[in-house]
Amino acid sequence: MPAYVIVNVEVHDTARYETYKQMAPSSIEAFGGRYLVRGGQIDVLEGRWSPRRVVVLEFPDRARALQWWNSTEYEDAKALRNEVAYSELIVVESAK
Repeated sequence: MPAYVIVNVEVHDTARYETYKQMAPSSIEAFGGRYLVRGGQIDVLEGRWSPRRVVVLEFPDRARALQWWNSTEYEDAKALRNEVAYSELIVVESAK
């Protein structure tokens, strides 16, 4: 069953974050993932959530999402992201 990685990112260094955006896709694709949302307009409809930049990734299943997250393929990109942004990430399985 598909799983989704949902990310809220607050970017502190936009120039270096652009480098991260070039690094990450190949690692995501290597684990069968794809972008569903990569930034864009945000409208909060209810609650106090104040996301800055939302990214949603789809993976074939939770195991593949976690393999990507812990992979050597993503390691350098993740380290750069942690230097240039504050991020909150969750992985959630589809309700199918």
